Amino acid sequence: MKPLLTLLALLTLASARAAERPNIVFILADDLGWSDLGCYGGEIETPSLDALAGSGLRFAQFYNTARCWPTRGALLTGYYAQQIHRDKLPGAAGGAQGVRPKWARLLPDFLKPAGYRSYHSGKWHIDGPVLAGGFDRSLDMRNQGNFFTAKGNTVDDRPVTPPADEHGYYATTAIADHAIECLKDHALNHAGKPFFHYVAFIAPHFPLHALREDIAKYRDRYLEGWEKLREARFQRQTAMGLVHTALSALERDVGPPYDFPDAFAKLGPGEVKYPLPWSELTPEQRRFQATKMAIHAAMVDRMDHETGRVIAQLKAMGAFDNTLLFFASDNGASAEIMVRHGGHDPQAAPGSAATYLCLGPGFSSACNTPFRRHKTWTHEGGIATPLIVHWPAGIRARGELRHTPAHVIDFVPTVLEIAGIRKPKEWSGEPIPEAPGRSLVPAFASDVPIARDSLWWLHDEHRAIRVGDWKLVAAKGDPWELYDLKADRAEQHNLVAQRPDKAKELAAAWQQQTDAFVALVHKTLADPPQSAGKSQAGTGKAQ
Repeated sequence: MKPLLTLLALLTLASARAAERPNIVFILADDLGWSDLGCYGGEIETPSLDALAGSGLRFAQFYNTARCWPTRGALLTGYYAQQIHRDKLPGAAGGAQGVRPKWARLLPDFLKPAGYRSYHSGKWHIDGPVLAGGFDRSLDMRNQGNFFTAKGNTVDDRPVTPPADEHGYYATTAIADHAIECLKDHALNHAGKPFFHYVAFIAPHFPLHALREDIAKYRDRYLEGWEKLREARFQRQTAMGLVHTALSALERDVGPPYDFPDAFAKLGPGEVKYPLPWSELTPEQRRFQATKMAIHAAMVDRMDHETGRVIAQLKAMGAFDNTLLFFASDNGASAEIMVRHGGHDPQAAPGSAATYLCLGPGFSSACNTPFRRHKTWTHEGGIATPLIVHWPAGIRARGELRHTPAHVIDFVPTVLEIAGIRKPKEWSGEPIPEAPGRSLVPAFASDVPIARDSLWWLHDEHRAIRVGDWKLVAAKGDPWELYDLKADRAEQHNLVAQRPDKAKELAAAWQQQTDAFVALVHKTLADPPQSAGKSQAGTGKAQ
């Protein structure tokens, strides 16, 4: 009976495509933890996204690349970032300054011949100008060190000049404002065409900047500490059926991924480098840490509110029902601690423009509940993201979970299948290599696994591969660890000693994939491999 229902659902999708291509909206958060949303076990107020989950789908095992710019390149091309020169490989160029091959086109280039218009609002962090990537309009929010000014941003790839008396500006709201403006213009001047809108919020990325009224909602909510928060979130996740695992232990010896010792002198005695037991912190440290988490929560709360405004505009223009909407995060919550850009004034109100705060490893561990590690690592805490999918006209399921492992590389093939678009075999005379992503369309109809050989990761020398429910993972400089994610998604029981055969099999698969990517990069680079050092040096240490 189930195969018949799946077939009927797929036929429904096919007929919906034939009748009218859907609009596509992808909303991406920045440094959001897996458990931050209410629908993923969090206590932060996220009614807009919770409502989408309640009338759509939540994916319980969706992945990113562990870092912002690789995720964005992978999301919009359907390739691993290393394949398109946007992250490092052993002996091959790549990184934040890497330039994609000509064949590594962004999704709008494939949508345009089918009549789509494409819009971008928010963070970019992909090589090249936005409009050259096929978008028709863009707000490129380049000033990521101050949420309270438009200085440094571009609109349609042209710099903006904020007024001398600029006030009342907040980046998260400005992103939604631009998205709504584009949607209104589309309804007025392009109503006969479908659209793709990429809404890339910077929240809740550091610096922790939020509106005072939003911070006030959460000011005292986290004074019980990160252990209590993790336990409460984990209980809700278990009750929801999101996880079937134990809660990971706090790794009290794992601090920020990059060392900025001068930051602690600037931030003062309230800052702590490791997720120590809450009972061991001083009252000053508890208040400082709880306040940082309150600002993080305020940023997520505001992002949800602004998402609600975008949804309201979709409804007002009659586009909501036939809009395939995705929501995800570019990496896990961040354990980073640093002071950059305008510095940090310890006398200023926390969360204001004069401050520069980062979440840090204690509450980052809570935001990534129930997983280990953080942004940049390839353990689950760094690579697991919520994924909400909502499409009233094309998905019959309401409030259901999907457990198939999936990845941001799957977004492009999913959209192309839904829109009935076939990628060309070549671009500008260059053959287009086969992409590793898989369409998620079958999972829209039922909770079925998406067939694939593996999922693969490499970032900052952290590495991992997942084959079925088996995952092999290693932090930089550490030996491989082996986990059965079906029983141990929190990566608490290393089975390398018990299953050396399985570990060897997965290690060989990881190396084979890595070697294939290195060969592709050397083939497509104009000057391999001597430019590798220059390109890799531009990867940055905190994005």
